[in-house]
This record gives sequence, structure tokens and C-alpha cells, in this order.
Amino acid sequence: MKTKTIKTLLLAASLCAVSPFTFAASALSVIGHDYVFPHQLEGLPGKLSDFPDLQINSFKTNDGVTLKYWEAGKGQPIVFIPGWSANGAEYVNVMYLLAKHYRVIVLDPRNQGLSDKVEYGSRIARYAMDLKQLNEHLGITSANYCGWSMGASVLWSYIDLFGSEGIRKAVFVDEPISIVAHANWSEQERLDAGAMVPSPDVLIAALKAPVSENPDPQTTNFAERAMLRDSPYFANSEGFAAAVVKNDPAAMVRVLYDHASNDWRDVLRHKATMPVAIFSGEYSANLPSQRWAHSVIPGSALYVYGKAEQGDHFLMFKNPVKFTNDLSSFLGN
Repeated sequence: MKTKTIKTLLLAASLCAVSPFTFAASALSVIGHDYVFPHQLEGLPGKLSDFPDLQINSFKTNDGVTLKYWEAGKGQPIVFIPGWSANGAEYVNVMYLLAKHYRVIVLDPRNQGLSDKVEYGSRIARYAMDLKQLNEHLGITSANYCGWSMGASVLWSYIDLFGSEGIRKAVFVDEPISIVAHANWSEQERLDAGAMVPSPDVLIAALKAPVSENPDPQTTNFAERAMLRDSPYFANSEGFAAAVVKNDPAAMVRVLYDHASNDWRDVLRHKATMPVAIFSGEYSANLPSQRWAHSVIPGSALYVYGKAEQGDHFLMFKNPVKFTNDLSSFLGN
């Protein structure tokens, strides 16, 4: 073999060794079969194979957990951190729309989605470290970040631990600032924080309780609104997630006690120094706390979706066209 050819092969091998895309795999190949979405919607894929750019890749954390992440598109990166029990499959519509202009990454948190299920590390701070190590794995030094529900708490923990450097813009979607009410709080403090329960045990019991199979469309209960399939976009993404992800309820519940016990008011008051957008809706019981967050973060933008705009806890999945348009407008170029 010629010396020049050998050098070329060695150079290619060395580039692969440091490239975050070495083990890039299409979502279709990882899942192993195609998926046809139940609703054919204009401007969105009719089946998984219509989204050939979608990849599912992985990396290993420093405590030995293999985490999966979904990726598509090129350009300015935006990293999504899903909420409790959620995963990248649920973002398929959001990713498809945004990937036209951005490099979109969705992390499956440990014990969720396609990531490893383990009996350790079930703390929001560890999830924040996982996010940091995703950045290191991908070589990301500057990105936009969007945390939905518990994912917002993970982002707040990230900001608390590692600061705002590298966060170009941050987006928080409908997460209470403190789920558990402190005994000495006034009613106004409870409303400002969005506290719903007197202890994490009450929240965990509520999440385990059965919900109505025919919820009232006018309810603000987020568990019941999750059951509504009054948006074809939501029906598509939830159907896809159910088909490709096998949830482990025992693994997912491990983080809830730590998650519910945190109070993030100091982070929002003093450390959210980057440009911030907050999303909520009229169907969300969290709206008062989102208004409080907007009031204490200088220059922040608040997007409140009306009832006709699917303005509940799942607004980005129920109304992905509006959400991605609003998000793109906030992020700019």
C-alpha cells in the first residue's frame, strides 16, 4: 500500500476517533422498523422514513450510564431536556420543524426513553451533570437550551452548578418553581412558586393514581390533559413514543422525590442572566408561577397560549407549529 494512502487512512481514523458523529445511526436503523403516523399532517412526516435526517446516538457518562440522544439538522444548536417520563420520540414533530434551520438535540434522561435504567443517580443535580457531559461529548461550547417540565428544573440545576456560560438563550416551559409548599409560606408565596403539594409523597401518590379515561376537555389537571388526544399532532407523537419506547415506571419514579423537593426561586432571581423565554398556557395550573418567574427575570419573554391554542402543559407537542415559530422568533439567528 502506498505511503500516501496509509497516511490518508490514519488521518481518517484519527478524525473518527474524536468525532461525536462516529457512531451516528439513523433512527430508522436503531428502531428497526418504519412507523406510520396515524394522522397525515401537511408539512410533517407521514412515516418515520420520511425523516431520514433523524438520528439516535449515545454516549456514556462518567458514572457508567449509556444515554441516548436524538439529533437532526444543522446550524445553531438547540438542546431539549424532556420532562419527567418523557423522551426524544415525543419531540418528533418539534424536531422535524426545527431541523430545517437548527441542529436539534433531545437528550433521553437516565431511566427514561431509550437510555439506561439504573438504580443510582436519581437526583436533579446528576441529571444536570449528564447534560454537561452531553455537551462535552458533542463538543458544544455554545447552544440554546429548552427545558420542559422537569427538564426546566434540570436546566435550572445546570445553571446553578455550572453558571450561564455557553447558554446562548434559555427556554423554560411550564415548570413550577417549587412543587412542594413550605409550611411557613404565605398563600402568595405558594402561588408565586407554583407549589401544589405539602410533600413529595403526595405528588408521587397522585401520579400513581388512575386518571379518568374520558377527561373533561376543560380540566387544568395535567395528568388528565395528557390523556386528551384532541390534537392530531399530539396523537402522532404520543403514538410514536408508545410504539418505540418501553417505559419502566419503577425506574422513572426514582427521581421524583428529589425533583419535588427543590426550590429554584434563588436561581431564577439571581442566576438566570441569559436571555430567557417562558412558555405556559391558560389551561395550565402553573401559569401564576410562570408569571412570577417572568417578573423576576429581567428582560424575559412570556408566551401564554390561549385555550384555543392548546395552552396546557403539553403545548409544544399539541401545537408544535406555533411553538416552533415562536421559539424560532425568540432564538433569532
